[in-house]
Amino acid sequence: MRKSRLPKGVHRVRRKLVSGVKFHFYAWRGGPKFWEDCISHPTCPEFFHAFAEVTQPTSAGLYMTEALVDDFLSSAAVPKGERSKKDIELWAKRFQLEFGSDPAAMFEEPASRGEVNSWRKRWLHSPKQHDMAAPHATRILNWAVEEGKLREHHCHKLKKLYVANRTEIVWTSDDLKRFNLVAPRWVQRILAVGCETGLRVSDLVQVRLDQFEKTQHGQRLRFRTSKRGRVAYIPVTHSLRCLLEETPNGQETLLVSELGKPLSARWASNQITKWRREAKVEPWEDGREKTLADTRGTAATRLLNADLSLRQIATLMGWSVRYASQVIEIYARVSPDESDAVLTRLEAARTRSEK
Repeated sequence: MRKSRLPKGVHRVRRKLVSGVKFHFYAWRGGPKFWEDCISHPTCPEFFHAFAEVTQPTSAGLYMTEALVDDFLSSAAVPKGERSKKDIELWAKRFQLEFGSDPAAMFEEPASRGEVNSWRKRWLHSPKQHDMAAPHATRILNWAVEEGKLREHHCHKLKKLYVANRTEIVWTSDDLKRFNLVAPRWVQRILAVGCETGLRVSDLVQVRLDQFEKTQHGQRLRFRTSKRGRVAYIPVTHSLRCLLEETPNGQETLLVSELGKPLSARWASNQITKWRREAKVEPWEDGREKTLADTRGTAATRLLNADLSLRQIATLMGWSVRYASQVIEIYARVSPDESDAVLTRLEAARTRSEK
C-alpha cells in the first residue's frame, strides 16, 4: 500500500525509545514541532489541521499595540515617582484600550496622526485632558522608536487647545488678610506654607518637621521635589518660623487636617478654593480665580526678601532667571504696600546676577 505523502516542507525526526519508535514532526527544519506519532505518515485530519495552524502566514503587523503598551509599562522608561507613574499608567491604558487591537506598525503611517487626534477629541470638553493625551501618546511612540519596535511615527507636536500661564497670578498681602479673616487656622497654614516655600501642591502636603535643619544664621527646609527629584534648600522666613513654633510636638507633617490627619494634595487645594470663595478674594486681572497652585509668584517675592538670589529662586521654581524677575515685578505692581521695597531688592538682585 502506497504511503501518503507528508505536506511539503515538513521535517520528520525518528526517535528510538524504550517503548518503541516515535516520530516528531516539525513545520520545517528548525521550525516549531506540531505533532508526535508512532507512525511515519499520519493521515488523520488532526495532523493536517495542526500543520495548517502552525504554518499560518504571519503579517508584519503581528506585533500589536496592546503588546507595545505592555512592553512600555514594564520598561525603565516609566518614571519611579509615584504621581508621574500613576499619570503615565492611566493614559497608557487609555491609549491601549483605543488602539490595542491594531498593529503597532500603523503608527508608521502618516494617517495615524489623524487617528490619534480623533481619539483625543473624546476630551474636547476638558482642554487640559485633551492636551494631556498628546504627550503621553508621543512618549509611548518615542520609546517604541528608540527600542527599534517602530521605524518612525507621525505624532510629534500634536496641537494643543489649552494655552495658559498661571505663574503670573499671585496672592497679594490684601488677599491673604481677607482670606485669613474667615478661614480656620489649619487652612490658613496651608496657604501660608505655599506662599513661604513655593513648593508645588503635591510636595507641600509632604513636608515633614524632620526635614527642617539649623543653619549658621537660622533654619532651612531640605526637601527633594517629586517632579524633578532635586533637593531644594528653602530658607525659613519669619512667617514660616512662626508656623513651626506653633506646630504641636509629635506632629510628623507640617500640614494636617482639622482632625490632625495628613492631607492629600486634592483636599488641600479644595479647602483653599472653598475658603477663598467665602472670603470673596478678588480674581486675577483677567478673571481667573486664584488657587493654591498660584502661591509660587508670592513665594518668589518672599524668598527674594529672605536674601535668595534670582538664580536660586529660578532653580527652585524651575524658571529662568529672567522669568523669575518678571514674576516678582508683577507681584510688586499689584502689591502697592510692598512695591518700593520689593523693587529695590529686585534691582539689587538683578545687578548681582549680571556680574
